[in-house]
Amino acid sequence: MFCVFSYLAPTLLEVTEVSDGWIPVVLFIFGLGGFTGNILGGWLFDRLQFRGVGWLLIWATGTLLLFPLTTDNLWLMMGMCFLVALMVGLGPALQTHLMDVARGAQTLAAASHHAAFNVANALGPWLGGLAITAGFGWESTGYVGATTAVAGLMIFFMAWRQLSTAGATSSA
Repeated sequence: MFCVFSYLAPTLLEVTEVSDGWIPVVLFIFGLGGFTGNILGGWLFDRLQFRGVGWLLIWATGTLLLFPLTTDNLWLMMGMCFLVALMVGLGPALQTHLMDVARGAQTLAAASHHAAFNVANALGPWLGGLAITAGFGWESTGYVGATTAVAGLMIFFMAWRQLSTAGATSSA
């Protein structure tokens, strides 16, 4: 998400070819998506617990793969920006899970969660910038973001397997 968001204005100007007056409008829509995603992420975690993180990462991968296909149309781009911003829902889902498993170290878990998101804040735009500089275009940020979402999904599956194994061991 940070990869797409960081290059949203130049994508709108260079690919979508809109006037700079549209940038605040699209950022507002992105903000609405982030607000909605924050609420839905908490709701999803309440319903699905840790599995909700997996579903959010699958959502992120699909949405980011579709993002480049919408960059030449303002109306599609606005809708896609809302959908991309829903990925903010990962925050409450991951934070809640960390607080659940941290037991006596919840403050450290909360700080680690925010530190990890700050790494993502830096890593996404850096990787996107590499792709753009390599000549893949502004819209390539969606593919770069999808790649990082897939990496997150692989980490999720390893954690899920570890949780499943630990649960099976403790119940035996």
